[in-house]
Amino acid sequence: MSDRVLVIIPARYASTRLPGKPLISLAGKPMIQHVYERASLAEVSRVIVATDDNRIARAVTDFGGEVILTRADHLSGTDRVAEAARQTDADLIINVQGDEPLLNPDSINRAVAPLREQSAIQMGTLAHPLTDPEEVFNANIVKVVCDQQGFALYFSRAPLPYDRDRFGARLPVDTLSLAPSSMMRHIGLYVYRADFLQQFASLAPTPLEKLEKLEQLRALEKGHRIRVVTVEQSVVGVDTQDDVEKVKAILEEKSI
Repeated sequence: MSDRVLVIIPARYASTRLPGKPLISLAGKPMIQHVYERASLAEVSRVIVATDDNRIARAVTDFGGEVILTRADHLSGTDRVAEAARQTDADLIINVQGDEPLLNPDSINRAVAPLREQSAIQMGTLAHPLTDPEEVFNANIVKVVCDQQGFALYFSRAPLPYDRDRFGARLPVDTLSLAPSSMMRHIGLYVYRADFLQQFASLAPTPLEKLEKLEQLRALEKGHRIRVVTVEQSVVGVDTQDDVEKVKAILEEKSI
């Protein structure tokens, strides 16, 4: 492996909707263990959990994982990842969300590939085709549009791109159909070159970032390009109790 590729999973105990989310038991394991084990199946050198909480740190060490304790005052997961990354000698840093226990390891490999192949690419992420019209108008679903070379033009919580003829006609959502790959849902997994991650984390929040509440817009507003790799498989995140039950059902089905 020519590059030292490191996965860092930021994990905090506090959560408005699901306090202690990383430690929620799923099929007999804490969620953070599922994420750690899935990430470890990718073509990476190391996997580390970055947390400020001793309960999470103990859970990680109990299952044999590696953990770095960070400051408690970070405003974002990216800041936490950047602090942990400074304690390593990795070339490429992958920020994997700690609430995605069904993450496909191959998605990590595919996100890293462009940075391995082209030294000029500083940052990468993932997206998948959006096929559910309900999600188009859901502000919790982040959309992305790219140029013809696969670099992000913009991320938004709004319908993106806006289909003037159909959306403007105010047709009921259940009557809409989406053309394959016409709209893309962003997946919040990021790959950074180590030095760029530190640069990015040091930048002040930008106007569009603050407006949309999307941290990746900071990179675009500052003139940096983000390579977007399209994958077919979505990622099932855990944000609510309903999500917990959904993931439990999937994991139980897989173990049958």
